[in-house]
Amino acid sequence: MTASKVVSFGHYQPGRIVPNAELEKLVDTSDEWITRRTGIKERRWAGESDTVDSMAAEAGRMALANAGDLDATQIDLVIVATCTERDRSPNMAARVANALGMDQGPATIDVNTVCSGFCHALALAQHAIAAGSATNALVIGSEKFTDATDFTDRTTCVLTADGAGAMVVTASAESGISPVLWGSVPSMSDAIRIEESNNGKFAQNGQSVYRWAVTQLPAIAAKVIERAGLDPEEIGAIVLHQANLRIIEPLAAQIGAPNAIVATDVVYSGNTSAASVPLALSKMMADQPLPSGTPILLFAFGGGLSYAGQVITAP
Repeated sequence: MTASKVVSFGHYQPGRIVPNAELEKLVDTSDEWITRRTGIKERRWAGESDTVDSMAAEAGRMALANAGDLDATQIDLVIVATCTERDRSPNMAARVANALGMDQGPATIDVNTVCSGFCHALALAQHAIAAGSATNALVIGSEKFTDATDFTDRTTCVLTADGAGAMVVTASAESGISPVLWGSVPSMSDAIRIEESNNGKFAQNGQSVYRWAVTQLPAIAAKVIERAGLDPEEIGAIVLHQANLRIIEPLAAQIGAPNAIVATDVVYSGNTSAASVPLALSKMMADQPLPSGTPILLFAFGGGLSYAGQVITAP
């Protein structure tokens, strides 16, 4: 089987920055309450011209620009992870391929496992390359989460935000992506919902999700590192789903990787669901590049309750 590696990153965020003070005008909340409960200080909200596919295309364009000699004409697989698309056909991946001028006709696939979607999509790209079904893949997480936000619910509207993140993944002689560890807790599948019965708006049982995340996920994340054949001390960075700083901090601490930089992009970007892992990592690599070969733990969790994670090496 053919191994694969990540060669570049990209991201896109809308221009509108929304501080906590602006939310005080919408619901009964305060900057102190939001910061204490979530760690979020500001987030980005999309404008009318920003769509799931347009943001995905911008993130993908940046990732391709950062991919050296590789360009859009060499991509034979596009996967977009999202749970907020409004249009069902053509899917988001096909729209992105068209926007990026991929007339060579890559396979185009959408993935919806909500917040864990990008890690699932990355694993599918890895599997396709291993099977010989693809050579170069563009993997994207993109969400217009404000479209699914109930702005009368102060427990959820302070979390959600918009944006996209992307990676270019290619066939490689040496593995740069570990085997995925993924799964779900079907008995808790209704803890996070975006359903027509709620006008298509995001709702969750926040306390149940928090307890599950901080008590059950550390052991699962540790298994991701073990599956990669590494010790926690070897991990150079941890990029968790940017759900809530009050989940990220204890989860990262319990993973026990003392030398790792922990991504906390949620403070400035909010919760962007399937976009949060690649968005946070792309911004980290742009601001503070990690040395080539540094092991990076990716781990995401969300609706389903689903989870997925793998270790990649920095390009």
